[in-house]
Amino acid sequence: MRFFFISTSLLLAGLSVLSAAPNADPFPKPPSIKGLQVQMVDDALALGIHHAGININITSLLDIQKKPGSPTRTVDGQVFSFNESYLKSLDRQIKPLSDRGVLVYAIVLSYPSKKTDVDAIAIHPDARADYKYSIGAFNTKMPTGRAWLRAVSEEMAERWSGAHPENGRVWGWIVGNEVNSHWLWYNLGRKPMAEAVNEYEKAFRIMHDSVRRASANARLYIPFDHHWSISMNGISAEEATPGRDFLDAFAKKVRELGDLDWHVAWHPYPEDLGNPRAWADKAVSSSEATPKVTFKNLEVLSHHLKQPELLWQGQPRRIILSEQGFHTLLKPEGESLQAAAYAYAWEKCQRLPLVDAFIYHRHVDHAQEGGLRLGLWRNAPNTISEPHSKKQIWDIFLKAGTPAWKEAAAALLPVTGLKSWDELVAD
Repeated sequence: MRFFFISTSLLLAGLSVLSAAPNADPFPKPPSIKGLQVQMVDDALALGIHHAGININITSLLDIQKKPGSPTRTVDGQVFSFNESYLKSLDRQIKPLSDRGVLVYAIVLSYPSKKTDVDAIAIHPDARADYKYSIGAFNTKMPTGRAWLRAVSEEMAERWSGAHPENGRVWGWIVGNEVNSHWLWYNLGRKPMAEAVNEYEKAFRIMHDSVRRASANARLYIPFDHHWSISMNGISAEEATPGRDFLDAFAKKVRELGDLDWHVAWHPYPEDLGNPRAWADKAVSSSEATPKVTFKNLEVLSHHLKQPELLWQGQPRRIILSEQGFHTLLKPEGESLQAAAYAYAWEKCQRLPLVDAFIYHRHVDHAQEGGLRLGLWRNAPNTISEPHSKKQIWDIFLKAGTPAWKEAAAALLPVTGLKSWDELVAD
């Protein structure tokens, strides 16, 4: 039986509407896990990526002035207007990738605009008032905030569902950013974990419902940092929580309210972000009690998701690695260490069947990333992220997933101290 969904936006003539029925295309199976948070589309395609992460700032999508001609959508009797120029700029990022068969993952974020009227709708009202945070939590506390989140997620889900090929297609929806760090990276103020989970579950369910109206098989992901049984050092329990505990509490809450097909977007940076030697992490183990889950012990996450209470329709949730990179040390061996770390991470992922995508961060070094130089490219002097020249990692990234990989990766094996990639723990 096919169900037909009618959006509340139909209440007003001439407004954008949802398709009569969700797109039923199955989730694709790309040739490899190779992915990138894309800055330069042409270079990303030349590198042969199959997955791409695109940041979407929904705060910038809110057209508070309701300019004539802007797309609109009505939810709960409230009319919301969207920034059409920003939507079209996102089309220009998404379409060239999806047209080439790249799976695009929208990383849906709510950056503070520092405009009172906009942030009152888009940002959680309990977020710290001094704006000393990078990304805000979605406003799930206020009726207008919930209506806005539904409106904008319906608009995006419909636009990039495949029903409008002129706009491109999104297959994955990452809901927020590192939600277990709810003071620094998903700010909803100081809260005990139960409250943080409750607020996030509301946001996830709203987005899930919106995506399902437009696409039957697109996937939605919960993003975490690399903390597992501990939270970030120097931060209180009301500012960050262990990723494992948040994951389990979220899963329990969702089951209580009606289970959903959620999946996991993990960020397995090395334990020290400034040390690219992913194989040398000292504080991690293959135990459930490990403080962090990095590439060295990524199997811990896979094992955890196989618990019966976490399964979806008898199968484990899927994993994507949606944000992680390796620092380039300013020493002669810096680039070879970075390249070897990528080879190590790639080989580890090949041994973990639940990992669907390894989306590298960054494309180009960024001058405002705390001194980290994670890019495949160097940034030009005196710029924030203008591309200047390729690093050694660019070449090993190019060869990943191709017949040239085996020889290229073997050349980097001695850097890691391993005798064979088969020494890596499999799942």
